[in-house]
Amino acid sequence: MVRSQGPSGGVTIARLAEAAGVGVETVRYYQRRGLMTEPPRSGAVRRYGTDDVRRLRFIRRAQTAGFTLEEIGELLEADGTEDRARVRALAAARVEALDARIAELEGARTALRRLHADCAHGRAGPCPILAAFDQ
Repeated sequence: MVRSQGPSGGVTIARLAEAAGVGVETVRYYQRRGLMTEPPRSGAVRRYGTDDVRRLRFIRRAQTAGFTLEEIGELLEADGTEDRARVRALAAARVEALDARIAELEGARTALRRLHADCAHGRAGPCPILAAFDQ
């Protein structure tokens, strides 16, 4: 839990980033992308609150689930609405994309296993693994 720091309350960007397990530049990047707001300065620094920490953690968790930053922006917009249908549609599209990526990775694994076995037989000539990558 992030506690308020200093007389004006809130935390610095460094503490915000630390609380969410990201770097300061990541927070700034999300601000440039419009996923997070930049609070006004309080003295010499900007102060972030618990809502900012929650939002930053939401973004990171959604990325871990495979959502793009554009999709995360849509999820954040839907957060304050009753548009469950849009959220479900985004989730369904993400599952479909993950399934396609999994199939692609499984195909790559199968091909690499076959090349590995071919290479292990020790036939003369170039290694089948290297030859496959050179085509």
